[in-house]
Amino acid sequence: MERLSALDATFLYFETSAQHQHVCAVMVVDPSTVPGGYHYEKIKEHIASRLHLLAPFRRKLMMVPLGLDHPVWVETNDFDLDYHVRRVGLPTPGTEEQLAELAADIASRQLDRSKPLWEMWIVEGLENGHVALIGKMHHSTVDGVSGANMMVHLLDLEPGGTRPPPDGDWTPERAPTELELFARGILSRLSRPLQLALVIPKTIGSVIGFARARRRVDAGMPTPFTAPRTPFNVSITPHRVVAFTRTPLEDIKVVKRAFGTTVNDVVLAVAAGALRRYLEQLNELPSKSLMAVVPVSVRSDEEKDVPGSNKVSAMFTSLATDIDDPIERLRRIQEVNKGAKEEHKAIGAGMLQDWAKFAAPTTFSLAARLYSALNLAERFAPVHNLVISNVPGPPFPLYFGGAKLVAMYPLGPVFHGAALNMTVVSYQDIVCWGMIAGRESMPGIWSLAAAIPEALAELRKAAEAQS
Repeated sequence: MERLSALDATFLYFETSAQHQHVCAVMVVDPSTVPGGYHYEKIKEHIASRLHLLAPFRRKLMMVPLGLDHPVWVETNDFDLDYHVRRVGLPTPGTEEQLAELAADIASRQLDRSKPLWEMWIVEGLENGHVALIGKMHHSTVDGVSGANMMVHLLDLEPGGTRPPPDGDWTPERAPTELELFARGILSRLSRPLQLALVIPKTIGSVIGFARARRRVDAGMPTPFTAPRTPFNVSITPHRVVAFTRTPLEDIKVVKRAFGTTVNDVVLAVAAGALRRYLEQLNELPSKSLMAVVPVSVRSDEEKDVPGSNKVSAMFTSLATDIDDPIERLRRIQEVNKGAKEEHKAIGAGMLQDWAKFAAPTTFSLAARLYSALNLAERFAPVHNLVISNVPGPPFPLYFGGAKLVAMYPLGPVFHGAALNMTVVSYQDIVCWGMIAGRESMPGIWSLAAAIPEALAELRKAAEAQS
């Protein structure tokens, strides 16, 4: 038995029928490299052979009576692989747009909390003979870094990769009784005054540190609830729309070297340029800059290889979409990011985790449902405009059950008031962009995807002119 961390549990409390809190990944593979030839059963057998290395795949939730404490994970002995691994085909040759539509449909459906919180869809019939794997997992189980760590156990460095078999037959531990969970919940409640007493001094120190950092920096994090409204800053329904694109990693590095920025600065500048194009097409570009939330991993060196759980904070940043010149926009993003990082460091990496401990399950869930039911996302200024996440990936080829990984598109959650998520991951010499949004708020999401290579090409041209 393992109790969910406060931050992990918050993703459960924050979930509503429209605001799903799972993350997805669309992996396209080339099955021609599978030793002995591809077959669906081989993929399923490959997943089964790695389950002993993937504890989050074998565990399910148990709720604490009366919501006295956060839920616990327990390993289940009635695990049904056929339920979690599913097979579907597209009309041959299935296009990338059709794959995205299927991924959107899968992302539009909540996971069943009575079972382990993951699914894997095997999609056959793609063009070029490719196969796709659409993975879906609840955010309470995984964040970007831990998700990448889990994929290490499913992906191999060569087509015939193997893993050590389990040591003997696996048997789950005994699940706690309701009475045991109730008693532990009472003890946890009794310890909260002491926990609060420890957190308050740290918080005061963080506030002082933040104020000092803000005085030092020329530009820092923009203030929440000051973002301009756009067509995707509305309440959402359960329905999603998805789009993908790929760009050369070298193009981003050329821009980075030419202007002395970071890769993340360039990624944000490309996203900003694409968003400007998209909103201009709609005649909806605000005069004020868009604001993005950028997830930040706060894992220590000792925790980097630990699977499961969320170790993440968030940084607010300006996308400088009010600036027409792409190089001036990149410079502004770089300047704001430097200040934002200093302010984030001053606040402290663990602040979000510290205060999440005191989220009351019933109260938090009720607040999330009321926020949705009353359409409060459309009654107040947006907290932020969208989430943009950048996850570094491996520079070498990977294989899933012998099939070579061609591309990997991550898809994060969207929220009431911020119905767009852009998640980026590098792989070998490409950068894969996964975009997911509320269907009703962004029916033209492929226009945004098409604008990303154009925005990068504009920056690369400027970088070449600079050198």
